[in-house]
Amino acid sequence: MQATAYTYDAGSRTGSVLLDDGTPVPFDAAAFDAGALRLLRPGQRVRIETEGPKDRLRITLVTLQTF
Repeated sequence: MQATAYTYDAGSRTGSVLLDDGTPVPFDAAAFDAGALRLLRPGQRVRIETEGPKDRLRITLVTLQTF
């Protein structure tokens, strides 16, 4: 699934993304670390992996979108 980086805190390695429908979804440090990223800037397109139902979506991986 693709999304757009919305917020990112380098200190805690947490943040949120916006799904293409505009829904904000937070991610934790484990999801950020799973993608082996060093930095994330708001506005960057990212690829995410999720689990759970849409109303309780949990991000398990955040990485840069490559084409």
